[in-house]
Formats: sequence, structure tokens, C-alpha cells
Amino acid sequence: MKTVLVTGANGQLGQCIQKVQQQHPNITFHFKSSKELDITDTIAIRAYFSENTIDYCVNCAAYTNVELAESEEDKAYLVNAKAAKNLAKTCAENNITLLHVSTDYVFDGTKTSPYVETDITNPISVYGASKLKGEKNIQAVAEKYFIIRTSWLYAEFGKNFYKTILQKAKEKANLTITTEQKGTPTNANDLAELILEIINTKNTNYGIYHFSNEGEATWYDFTKEIIQNLNLPETDQPTLKSVDSYKTKAARPKNSVLDKSKVRSIIKTKSWQESLRNLMQNPL
Repeated sequence: MKTVLVTGANGQLGQCIQKVQQQHPNITFHFKSSKELDITDTIAIRAYFSENTIDYCVNCAAYTNVELAESEEDKAYLVNAKAAKNLAKTCAENNITLLHVSTDYVFDGTKTSPYVETDITNPISVYGASKLKGEKNIQAVAEKYFIIRTSWLYAEFGKNFYKTILQKAKEKANLTITTEQKGTPTNANDLAELILEIINTKNTNYGIYHFSNEGEATWYDFTKEIIQNLNLPETDQPTLKSVDSYKTKAARPKNSVLDKSKVRSIIKTKSWQESLRNLMQNPL
């Protein structure tokens, strides 16, 4: 029996893991929300780890508001960098394997082909920089870690682009969506599956991995696919049009498609269209 601590358990990824916990009877899960276990509180983290026997820690806690991070830099770095280091250090001291979720935003988006794990990082936003600092902090203090960079994460839980478009479609809203960025929408349920596969197989090939669904899309492509999967009558279709660029506070990489060659040794990957369709046909 393995014991797994999931921090930030009320976020979309944490809830995806909670959803399938009964399918893993060989794992004892400890799900802790940010309120129940604040990873920025070093004393609380140390106390919890000393009072409980943990084999794996899945860190789903993160500051993820890309826009707000530009004006809340200290908060972004506190959660994404400093707290990640504290968690990694405590894991190392207790011989616990850390699985930490990072982002495609550690890259600047100037590469024309998919990014591999060894490509040079160069974040262009506070959010991306804070997540990269977290990666480096983990690497500096721990040996037993999996850093999983993912992209454009969505699920039926929490706040995300997918849920926003669903709501807008219900309202028959006029949608203007950018084609400026290219990446891969990723179903958080698939990321949860990868994390549990690493744990169940006792994988010890530690390091950085890229994981997203397969293929590439713009935000406009993603929106169009969501709407098409709703199978709405023509009279109920929202108005959708594309725009080259969309003004935002935070700069975003123009291309953040991730190469999945390395992670395919662990799990079979699905196309983003197939995974989106699966979720929309079986939402809960």
C-alpha cells in the first residue's frame, strides 16, 4: 500500500485525481486543499510530513493567474518558487518522491517545432518565470522528483478556458478568439492518469517530462472544436470569429507545443480532439 499526498487538491487537477481514487485501491490518498495545508507555510509542511508517512507528494498547488501575476509578482513567486522549494526539501529529507506540475510558459515561444525537455528556457511572463524558478529550486534540493510540464490545462472542474466557452455558448455570446498562439489543449484527467501511472509502476526515471495531448491548435481552433462538440442547432450557435492578436498584460509564447517523445515511454497519449470529445460525452 502506497500513501500519496495531493496538495492543492481542490484545483482542477486535484479534483481529477479525486474522481478516480476508487480505481486505485492500492493507494491511500491524503487530499489537502490550500486552506488545509498551505505549502507556503514551511512549519506546517514540516509538521505534516513528520506526523504522517508519505511515499509520494503530488503538488497541484500553484499560482496560475497569468494576467494577475504581472501585478502580483511576490505572490506568484511565493507559491510557484519558494513554496515549491520548501516542499521539495521536505520531501528529500523524508525520502518522498515529488511529482510537480509545471508549464509550457517556461519557453519564449520562438521555436518553430515542438519543445523538448532539454530546450533552453526563456519565460516572457512573471507566471512563466516563477514556475521556472520553482523547477530550478526543486532540482537544487531533491533527487527523487518528476517535473511535468503541461499546457492549456482544462477539465470539468475549476475555472478554465473550456468551462468559460461552454458558458458563453449557452448564452449564445459573440466570441472573438485569438489565433496568435499555438499550443495543445490538455485534458487534466489525462494528466491525472499519467501521474497515477508513475506512482503505480514505481517509476524511478526521475527528471523533467513534457506532457500534453497530441496535436496543436490555436485558442480559436480549441473554441471551434468545443462548440462543434456541443451539437447545437444552428439557431443556438454562438457567433465565433477569429482575431490575429488579443491585448493582454502578460506576454504569452506564440508557440508552446510540447514534444511528447519522452513521456510516451510511460503512457499512451491521445489527440486533443479525442480527449476533448471524451470529456464532453462523459463529463462526470
